[in-house]
Amino acid sequence: MSPLPQPEWIVSPGLTDYPATLADMEARAAAIHAGEASERIWLLEHPPLYTAGTSADPAELLDPRFPVYDAGRGGRYTYHGPGQRVGYVQLDLAKRDRDIRAYVSALEGWVIDALAELGVAARRAEGRIGIWTDDPQGREAKIGAIGVRVRRWVTLHGVSLNVAPDLSHFGGIIPCGIAEFPVTSLAALGKAAGFAEVDAALERALPAFLDKISASG
Repeated sequence: MSPLPQPEWIVSPGLTDYPATLADMEARAAAIHAGEASERIWLLEHPPLYTAGTSADPAELLDPRFPVYDAGRGGRYTYHGPGQRVGYVQLDLAKRDRDIRAYVSALEGWVIDALAELGVAARRAEGRIGIWTDDPQGREAKIGAIGVRVRRWVTLHGVSLNVAPDLSHFGGIIPCGIAEFPVTSLAALGKAAGFAEVDAALERALPAFLDKISASG
């Protein structure tokens, strides 16, 4: 099988409207499925908002101080906002590995590999989707979230990584339904990396991520 072309890599400056993003993602997924568009990795930043996944429990929306949107992805409530890098990953798993669990694991590994480049020892946690590390107090804390949807084998949504968001904004929800663990960020860990450094690390880690979900891998 000939190698697949690299996905289109897009970085949007400024804050990107969430409903417009959803509409764009849906249109791109349909075009990828139809063979009319290339796969895409889209990095952006949202204004402050909460999103509800398909398993969201209204009791976990503690203080809707920001707009709340139905995301259509799996999972529960999450926060997006300034200082957080969001990566929407749109790949055609029909041409890769039709294994959604392996895809989610590979997404986690992609962010973990990028964080390692930035000097952060991150890891998976058994039974908890996402990216975890130890905060300055020595507590296990979540630094990145995963939320995906797969339609006709084309992926939607993706990952978020806390670079330097206002962590108090997470207080309006129980993030991903997990109350017993705090959230952290690169800034809270004393890492000065900004979006440019984070994006570069993600781009360098991309080939290994794609290899993990290749049909031959």
